[in-house]
Amino acid sequence: MNIKFHHDSHQISDSTPVSFLLALAGGFLDAYTYISRGGVFANAQTGNIVLVGIHAAQGQVAKAFVYLIPITAFAAGVFITEIIKSYFKECSKLHWRQIILLIECAILFLTAFFPENLNVAANILISFVCAFQVDSFRKWHGHAFATTMCTGNLRTGTELICTSLLKKDKVLFVRGFVYYAIILTFVAGAAAGCLMTNYFYHKALFFSIIPLAACIFLMCIKERKSK
Repeated sequence: MNIKFHHDSHQISDSTPVSFLLALAGGFLDAYTYISRGGVFANAQTGNIVLVGIHAAQGQVAKAFVYLIPITAFAAGVFITEIIKSYFKECSKLHWRQIILLIECAILFLTAFFPENLNVAANILISFVCAFQVDSFRKWHGHAFATTMCTGNLRTGTELICTSLLKKDKVLFVRGFVYYAIILTFVAGAAAGCLMTNYFYHKALFFSIIPLAACIFLMCIKERKSK
């Protein structure tokens, strides 16, 4: 059975391999910060926002501030991403998304050396680079999705599968299935993050760089072929 999607992207940045690798890294980072950096989520800012409200209502201002910091860092990351995109969008030697991933890898590498007393700084930097990723990689084969959170993917995947059953459309079913596969990949990344963090603790962050580096490599191959 040869199934083709209604929109096949020519960009490697929204291809299936890159999407799965980024989801793997996203799940890993969330587990890492939650386990080793004070119970803070690097990607799931909705959870952090809820915790800000809970601690503020309980009069625990200091705790509320701890969760407010990664939220602010995430917003700053989106802001910086847009600036990088604006300046390097026409760059012929290196795609702006490759620049984003290179910066992300460099920051994660340095953050792995931060000791326990610098957890706040570590969460700032990790939330910052997670915003890089979520703002730079928004589509899979031209369809909206996220690599650092699952709620939107769960909704879209379920909607597509339901619609495919009602309309008997195999293409929609496969698309929906891929969204669920991306969620499972995120879960696998979180599981890997948990295991690695329990074993290597702060240095486990080095392993999150592997899927990001693989994405850069894939994008470099695509660039060479296109030239």
